[in-house]
Amino acid sequence: QVQLVESGGGLVQAGGSLRLSCAVSGMLLRRSVMGWYRQAPGKQRELVARIGIGYGTNYADSVKGRFTISRDNVKNTVYLQMNSLKPEDTAVYYCNTDPTSDYWGQGTQVTVSS
Repeated sequence: QVQLVESGGGLVQAGGSLRLSCAVSGMLLRRSVMGWYRQAPGKQRELVARIGIGYGTNYADSVKGRFTISRDNVKNTVYLQMNSLKPEDTAVYYCNTDPTSDYWGQGTQVTVSS
């Protein structure tokens, strides 16, 4: 059974940083394109960062230059380093494959105060 467990969220002031982690089990992480997604209240879930099997990365324009996605295939973990956080980054953050599978974790709440 695939499990995705996100952690590392919290409350931070604008300009601060957080590092999210996604522990992956039940699937071969090294063979998967992975993404970090977020969903803000009243908005659709969006892809903010993705990392390919060859470690190539892509970012949404809204987070480019501030967020960094990485992966550790030995630890079966995907990370999202978020710097220079803004109030509009407030959302629940999830990891999943890209394209997405049916397996969603509980997400981790990120709240950025102004």
